[in-house]
Amino acid sequence: MSSAFVKESDDQWLHDIPPTLTALLVYLTRENNGVRVYEQKSFKNSDGAMVYAMSNGLSYSVDKNSRWEIVW
Repeated sequence: MSSAFVKESDDQWLHDIPPTLTALLVYLTRENNGVRVYEQKSFKNSDGAMVYAMSNGLSYSVDKNSRWEIVW
């Protein structure tokens, strides 16, 4: 009988990742079962914050606390 190490959870929340576009891309790709997610366009919102529209259909921005958030 063999025993294998099984990781119970590698859950990571969006607000836990570093506030860089590279970190966001890696996170979203991992959450998308390895299917690459990429930036489709970026723009500044009315508050002057950068908003990144991604290929997964959602837009993301870094809030005032340097945490990623989904922009609706």
